Amino acid sequence: MKYAIYSCEGCAREILPLLRQNSENTIQPNERIDIVFVDDDPQWHGKVINGIQVISFEDLCRERNRDRLISVAIANTRIRKKLVIKCQSEGFQFTDIVSKNSIIYDENEIGEGVILCANTMITSNTKIGKHFQCNYYSYVAHDCLIGDFVTLAPRVCCNGRIIIDDFAYIGTGAIFKQGLQEKPLRVGKGAVVGMGAVVTKDVPPNVTVVGNPARIVSKT
Repeated sequence: MKYAIYSCEGCAREILPLLRQNSENTIQPNERIDIVFVDDDPQWHGKVINGIQVISFEDLCRERNRDRLISVAIANTRIRKKLVIKCQSEGFQFTDIVSKNSIIYDENEIGEGVILCANTMITSNTKIGKHFQCNYYSYVAHDCLIGDFVTLAPRVCCNGRIIIDDFAYIGTGAIFKQGLQEKPLRVGKGAVVGMGAVVTKDVPPNVTVVGNPARIVSKT
């Protein structure tokens, strides 16, 4: 099995063991796991990090690498989309990375390119978009709707009936009050929820909120 992890920074190095775990469960006897890092910064090209060679995107596009499945390990939501589009333009396919310690319950719909780190949980009846990243000890509870290219940093508590629109970034330790069936709590497109924020009401698009209760501190 041949894979590529786009980036060689911290997030990429953290998901490397998860990709190995996933591969070991699916490979055939005597089959080899072949993984490379891909990075756009020339300073890394040709180096070996955590036992994995770093190559350029141009090298990735060479014939010998054309059959690799890709995971884009970039926490920044907008950059992640740009790299996904770049890979799609060359015809590459994406792989899901789901830790063996993750828990996924019933009736969930999850888009391609997901990364679920160790000790994460998706409970029931959620709908999650493409290239979602859920970091260590975070969870998404029942009846949540998560857009494309959303990032949850570690220990995010996303309680039931929350809508998080595309490109939102949720910082470490953020907590969401559960929404109502008739009015889910909503985080707007491109919003940033700061670490440790307690979100008790809707967050508009393209703002940053921090604190308890969360309040707007900047707009983009």
